[in-house]
Amino acid sequence: MFFKQFYDQPLAQASYLIGCQATGEAIVVDPLRDPAPYLLAAKAEGLRITHVTETHIHADFVSGARELRAATGARLFLSAEGGSDWQYAFAAGDGATLLHDGDHIMVGNIRLDVWHTPGHTPEHLSFVVTDTPRAAGAMGILTGDFVFVGDVGRPDLLEKAAGVANTMEEGARALFRSLQRFRTLPDHLQVWPGHGAGSACGKALGAVPSSTVGYEKLANWGVATTDEHEFVQMVLEGQPEPPRYFAEMKRINRDGAPILGDLVALPQQDGQTIARRVLTASPAVWCIDLRPARAFAEHHVPGSLSVPYGRSFSTWVGSIVPYDVDVVLVAPAGGAVQVASARADLLRIGLDRVTGWVDAVDLLAAYEAAGGAPAHIEWRPVASAEVRDGTLPVVDVRGRSEWMAGHLPAAQHIPLGELADHMSDLPAGPFGVQCQSGARSAIATSLLHRLGRTDAINLEGGYAAWSFANGQ
Repeated sequence: MFFKQFYDQPLAQASYLIGCQATGEAIVVDPLRDPAPYLLAAKAEGLRITHVTETHIHADFVSGARELRAATGARLFLSAEGGSDWQYAFAAGDGATLLHDGDHIMVGNIRLDVWHTPGHTPEHLSFVVTDTPRAAGAMGILTGDFVFVGDVGRPDLLEKAAGVANTMEEGARALFRSLQRFRTLPDHLQVWPGHGAGSACGKALGAVPSSTVGYEKLANWGVATTDEHEFVQMVLEGQPEPPRYFAEMKRINRDGAPILGDLVALPQQDGQTIARRVLTASPAVWCIDLRPARAFAEHHVPGSLSVPYGRSFSTWVGSIVPYDVDVVLVAPAGGAVQVASARADLLRIGLDRVTGWVDAVDLLAAYEAAGGAPAHIEWRPVASAEVRDGTLPVVDVRGRSEWMAGHLPAAQHIPLGELADHMSDLPAGPFGVQCQSGARSAIATSLLHRLGRTDAINLEGGYAAWSFANGQ
């Protein structure tokens, strides 16, 4: 048996290629939208991808199941559990085989037994993997977003992200029952989860890529808790806010993501063309500036959104930028590689309308030449006198769990992803914007300037710097 885990760092997401070396057949579980890594790995091992499946309708990235099927002609296997509201709309059209609890998939001599493990989502499946020629029993379980290393899948996303009311407690109780079944597995079975540390699909995920059933029984609070009432309280407490784009991901993955096929390189556009679009809003465009936040603050085209390229890039762009607009990436000199990575990250969350990229220096020069005045965002230390004495109002854009753990005495709390919906609640006159360290507040301040509040000031250093300065 061939086994390989693929791990995407920005999404903290794991997918798996499992192959039968005797027959050359292989299956991919929970693929991302780009089929190339799976195709290359399979070719290197003399395998052909004949089966594709996924554990559930994902909320944090666009599934690559349809993309991989289109690239390989593989058979598609999808959950038929969870009730009528949680069926794949494209299953029949794509000729998918529908899976129920107790079914199995044979990939050559590799057997995947289907377990319905609801709780994180109603349709969620796990797959118990057995290399049948060895006659040694099951080897491991692919748990998706059911059991992680050190944590369990959160049952509140349907309510918080997808807006399905009154489902959190029901999901928590379903998850508890699924975990009772998980505890019946032999201790030696390996656990191959769908996410690692940094994912918003749980609250305390471990960074170790895999585990065992026995270890999780000992070390995973969710697996170890055997009182249902206590479990429900604990699993719903302290869950972070899901990124705003999760609801869109659920819809895309249920209905079927568009198949991209072979992508051409993102074209570099000249500064004059983009400057003209910005000045005339015809057609409208969102300019996403990838430069460091300080460089953006000093000199940028008005209306641009500052999201420096990094691990959380797609999370914040997906939480702020509408899905029905054109996007142009603004890059520093020599930023072509960064642009390609940024575009790939956005495609993974379904932001497909990235039309090109432009050099920041070229854009700024063209904007000035066309009569536009570059903009500036003021930065002040979070521990400045105006903040300490309360003369400068402060808006805290951190998550709710961070806010509850401690905040500036007179600050107003509006999470970054909700800012656009609360413009009328902002303080009058100049105000500061603060987060934990200063990264999110820089993004938030650029968004506020785009929305017309050019009196918003970024408070450098965030709550961490304020706490240090005040001996906390």
